[in-house]
Amino acid sequence: MKSAKTFLFALLTLLPLHAVTASEPDKMNAVAAIEGTWTLAFADVEHLDGTRVHDYGDAPRGRLQIDHAGHYSLFIFDSSRPRFAANARNAGTPGEFRAAALGTSAHFGTVDIDPVKGTLTFHIEGATYPNWEGTTQVRSYVLNGDMLSYKVPPRPNGDIPLTGWKRLRIDRGM
Repeated sequence: MKSAKTFLFALLTLLPLHAVTASEPDKMNAVAAIEGTWTLAFADVEHLDGTRVHDYGDAPRGRLQIDHAGHYSLFIFDSSRPRFAANARNAGTPGEFRAAALGTSAHFGTVDIDPVKGTLTFHIEGATYPNWEGTTQVRSYVLNGDMLSYKVPPRPNGDIPLTGWKRLRIDRGM
């Protein structure tokens, strides 16, 4: 009888440990689904009337990189941003500075993925828009093969930014 009680106690003691450790591999498996380097496929905005337009010009460029631990860096550029006429970073005109700031979105930090809820959660450490630093932002996502797309929460005017990334594959000629 004593050995049965000891066994039961040991079993009940180990169960919570298993439950805690089981969630870490699940988290790592979820991150593995989006780990890698992605190139920007689109950066659009959907207006309240349902129309969709480009948010970063007709040919935006960008990269999203996510490592196995969920660290990420993300860059989006409007490729039509004007070059600074003075050819000096600190000598732009007010219009050049404005276009440079509004034509760029970049941030880095860590990202969590919840495939059950269909959400990506960005924990932003640094950003070109300083108000985002130290914030957490959640986006609804769809992962379809090598295409990752997500919706950003609506802006104050109701516009919904839509972003799509295509996974980059390395072809080493093998």
